Amino acid sequence: MTYSTKGRIFNIQRFSIHDGPGIRTIVFFKGCYMRCAWCCNPESQEYEIQTMAEKDKIKTVGRDVTVEELLPELLADVNYYRRSGGGITLSGGEILAQHTFAAALLKACKENGLHTAVESTGFASFDKIQAILPHLDLYLMDIKHMDSAKHKEYTSAPNELILENAKKIAASGVELIIRTPVVPGFNDTAEEIRAISRFAASLPRVKEHHLLPYHRLGQDKYAGLGRNYGLKEILPPSKEKMEYLLSVAEESGLKCQIGG
Repeated sequence: MTYSTKGRIFNIQRFSIHDGPGIRTIVFFKGCYMRCAWCCNPESQEYEIQTMAEKDKIKTVGRDVTVEELLPELLADVNYYRRSGGGITLSGGEILAQHTFAAALLKACKENGLHTAVESTGFASFDKIQAILPHLDLYLMDIKHMDSAKHKEYTSAPNELILENAKKIAASGVELIIRTPVVPGFNDTAEEIRAISRFAASLPRVKEHHLLPYHRLGQDKYAGLGRNYGLKEILPPSKEKMEYLLSVAEESGLKCQIGG
């Protein structure tokens, strides 16, 4: 049953040094519950298979695969994982929108001796999170803002469920790292970052808070999908601004870093 479980993905990125320790392969899931204004993977948001214009070509975005079909590609770099302490990371989109497939894929990876991680907002009923926790080494969780109204304005979703799930994930014993995309005009003040970092520090066994600077690398994808990018006037935060916010986050006593 595990290996025949089917899911929908739109990209596989090998030899990544982000989204977890060591050299990793990242599997990007199709479908997301949120619509973050700065999303750099807009092709991930809709579960449906789409077409997207890319460099004067039309690209199909999304394909259905079983765990059995996907696993050989993930195991191809096992020597690099072992030498670097790396492994597999599931990202998206939102992996919890396909929690059954995510759980099956993570279980198969663990059965083959791989380190497993997910990058997720945690915006789902906790039973979906519980399905993946037994097969998970590391949960990379976005906490974007502590104010629910502002969170909903920029992401289309409130944050109460996210914060409650963060507490439950931390209590589960799975390693949890809190990450915050730093977006000018949304959450780039000292007060906003301080509030997030203090919340992260209040979670049992959480030791790290990563600040991820906003970028516009996915802007062209919006045009390729026939969509408008709403933050085109927003510039990425300066190095000096990020270093200042890093110092603010470090007041919490957590290990903090820029990027992750």
